[in-house]
Amino acid sequence: MDDELHARLKAYEGRPAAVAGVGRDPVNAPMIRHWCEATGDRNPAYTGPGAIAPPTMLQAWIMGGLSGHEGRAQAYDELLSLLDEAGCTSVVATDCEQEYLRPLRPGDEVAFDTVIESVSRRKTTKLGTGYFVTTRTDVRVGEALVGTHRFRILKYAPNRREQKAQDRQERPRRPRPVVNRDNAGFWEGVRRHRLLVQRCTACDTLRFPWLPGCNACGSAEWDTVEAGGEGTVFSYVVMHHPSFPAFSPPYAIGLIELAEGVRIISNVVDVPYDKVRIGMPVELEFRAYDDEDGELVLPVFRPRAGEVAA
Repeated sequence: MDDELHARLKAYEGRPAAVAGVGRDPVNAPMIRHWCEATGDRNPAYTGPGAIAPPTMLQAWIMGGLSGHEGRAQAYDELLSLLDEAGCTSVVATDCEQEYLRPLRPGDEVAFDTVIESVSRRKTTKLGTGYFVTTRTDVRVGEALVGTHRFRILKYAPNRREQKAQDRQERPRRPRPVVNRDNAGFWEGVRRHRLLVQRCTACDTLRFPWLPGCNACGSAEWDTVEAGGEGTVFSYVVMHHPSFPAFSPPYAIGLIELAEGVRIISNVVDVPYDKVRIGMPVELEFRAYDDEDGELVLPVFRPRAGEVAA
């Protein structure tokens, strides 16, 4: 049965998921500026007359917004429907990969095509059993290929434990952070209730999130300093929709500027979402979630005593 289904799924490989898509806006300086401000990236290559766009913005130029893009191909919807019929009704994004061939510059108008690159055999995961579906998007300016974006999802049938939680309308566990060789030290610090910030040992520049090299001088040598925990709300959003398991909207997500000068994204807690304000002084708290299978510890921020807006 599985072989028969997989053969039907494999038939979709190479078929289009989006055809002749066009970016909603040309590459432009305001979006580059907003991106760099949000990420704290001060690389001079992204400003001035000869500026380029940060390579990691590749997907930003082709996003379709809530209404999506014209040109979505029927094959992708058919593939997802086939998986739904097989009981794989849940979906989670697992990872993405990007390749950059040349920098994008303000004024470039991007176009793209997306194909269904691969469908895995049936896999068993902690979430349940299902199939990994990978799409590949080729991004072009004119006839020139400038980058490739691969995006992978898991369409799966929830396992008994997850399904029982859904049936009982129990709150699922929060998503776990993706820990890799570049950020493992940060999460080990969080586990010990320490908020560690990288510091370049060549130029003393602090950086967050953790990166393998300094974005100021390029050095790969670094150590850490422990943040004191005080900061202010630099910006924030209130999540109403879409809703995610383990979270109860509406809730505030803040871009917190720490006293040390770097910024971190986290939840703003212990204050009504409509009382959060830009400039609000906040302080760090390490909060434990999900006591099943070991606690998840996360750094969150609460208003400093006496600072809640009236």
